[in-house]
Amino acid sequence: MSEPHPDSADAVRIAIRPVEDGDVAAVIDLWHRAGLYRPWNPPERDIDFARRSPHCALLVADVDGRPVVASVMVGEDGHRGWVYYLAVDPSAQGRGLGRRMMAAAEAWLLARGIWKVQLLVRRENGAVRGFYDALGFETGDVVMMQKWLEPR
Repeated sequence: MSEPHPDSADAVRIAIRPVEDGDVAAVIDLWHRAGLYRPWNPPERDIDFARRSPHCALLVADVDGRPVVASVMVGEDGHRGWVYYLAVDPSAQGRGLGRRMMAAAEAWLLARGIWKVQLLVRRENGAVRGFYDALGFETGDVVMMQKWLEPR
């Protein structure tokens, strides 16, 4: 999918596509620079798992021929959709690329018949919460619980 970016005075070319083998190192670097890396979530493991599953996709955006400027991981569990690792290179933020990546993730889910998408945001990340608020997301009245099945 390649098209001019609507929010720019210049016609920016954006191609959103599935991640490829040669992109993995660049995706991990992007996640580090965007502040998404957490040592208890090895990015190589998450990427490999997503790429092996028919219920998940890792999408990346190339902008004006520059590869892996943004990413989003999207998956479905047969009932709900989930979004992870939405990242935009810090030098490209504020140009609508995050919104475009979310639209691609939502389109991926809708194509699979999924009608609700959920995501997790760290409580202290007010800027990101504001971004999702602007996209129509709302804070749910639920408590997220977790249990590690393997030692960290």
